[in-house]
Amino acid sequence: MNAPRRIAAWSGPRNISTAMMRAWENRPDCAVSDEPLYAHYLQATQLDHPGRDEVIAAGDTDWRRVATALADGPAPGGAAVWYQKHMTHHLLPGMDLGWVHRLENVFLIRDPALVVASYLKSRATVAPEDIGLLQQARLFDEIADRRGAAPPVIDAERFLLAPEAHLRALCARLALPFNERMLAWPAGPRASDGVWAPHWYDAVWKSTGFEPPRERRVELSGDAARAADACRPAYEALARHTMQV
Repeated sequence: MNAPRRIAAWSGPRNISTAMMRAWENRPDCAVSDEPLYAHYLQATQLDHPGRDEVIAAGDTDWRRVATALADGPAPGGAAVWYQKHMTHHLLPGMDLGWVHRLENVFLIRDPALVVASYLKSRATVAPEDIGLLQQARLFDEIADRRGAAPPVIDAERFLLAPEAHLRALCARLALPFNERMLAWPAGPRASDGVWAPHWYDAVWKSTGFEPPRERRVELSGDAARAADACRPAYEALARHTMQV
């Protein structure tokens, strides 16, 4: 049996990451994994996330074992393509990232003001490290330096203006055939959803495809504004590499 194609999508929270996971899971050749490092992250940090104890109990808290499976193990169900949805802030300091270079990496970004505003609908506070952009920028640089080429970067707001064009371009970049089924999926939960889904996935559970971006007027203040401002240079650095379609 041939080894699966391992597509690792690195994002922060409140992006299009779960909808993108839906798109890939709707391909008949693809299996998905939903934030496989989340249990380790919560066990190590003991942050008070919704459903923390349930997430820790349901997942594998040994990041080394998880990383080995993601980089070298069989894909769920023996699928030919394995789409792995990751949050970059789950990569804690001190973790060896050698396994990441055995994956085909894609970056999903979104304006930090929009991320912070959405994040605060589910959490009481936010810090720059919570939304993943600082970690994304560091990981992007490491991958680009190692490979001598920038990995694909998709900006959420731009993607939602033309989902099909972006998905076709991404599949072409990955040398995979595009599948029309990536554009629409049945509403509702999936067995592949993490146990945290009831706290975060309400909109995705109601969705049947990518929805056009809405005009948003975001006004942040205090710690929220400072968090967004601290992440903006990282966002702008990554945005220079955004896929053009």
